[in-house]
Amino acid sequence: MPLADIEPVSRESTAGIIARQLRDAIMTGALPPGTQLGETELASRFQVSRGPLREAMQRLVSEGLLRSERHRGLFVIDLEPDDVYDIYVARAAIERAAALRIMRGDREKAAAALDEIVRAMAAAADEDDPTALSDADLRFHEVLVAESGSRRLMRMTQTLLIETRMCLSMLQQTYQRVEERVDEHNQLIDAIRAGDEESVLKQLEAHMEDAIQRLLPGTSLH
Repeated sequence: MPLADIEPVSRESTAGIIARQLRDAIMTGALPPGTQLGETELASRFQVSRGPLREAMQRLVSEGLLRSERHRGLFVIDLEPDDVYDIYVARAAIERAAALRIMRGDREKAAAALDEIVRAMAAAADEDDPTALSDADLRFHEVLVAESGSRRLMRMTQTLLIETRMCLSMLQQTYQRVEERVDEHNQLIDAIRAGDEESVLKQLEAHMEDAIQRLLPGTSLH
């Protein structure tokens, strides 16, 4: 069949919908680390057959969000210290590359997009809503990478951000003032607007280093 005759798919597949909902549940902690996923229960909850459910779960295995244990089944991954360290090392590399592209592109457009998210972070802090604050924090870094214009960097960051969301519930408990998180992100935006590439890179590195030291005391990215 000629490619021209192929019609666009207008709806997300059943497996895709299930995979997305499972990702969201893992990201928000509705499915905590170590949770075993039972096919019978999930098939009943989603009201689907086991075929698309298994396809969805295998997608999450390939993404590293579920682990398979022989003769036992599938489990939400546990983030060991080495995993947390690896997440932030990878994020530091990706966000550094994204920041460099932003600094050579439309800095004001990127800063404006990030400004909007920091306002949402500040509102969540004012309302003492740690979940909304973490969601906005994660969105900030997603938009930072998206504003680089690199599809490949964006693709690489998707699973990392889900794993990061799993870390944020631990991280938010280490801040004495939630405003600290808002201040850090505002300083990064200011440096982007000023065109201060050295400051942007230093602040990104310091941001990742701070997270590592809060989550894994005595550990450094260096």
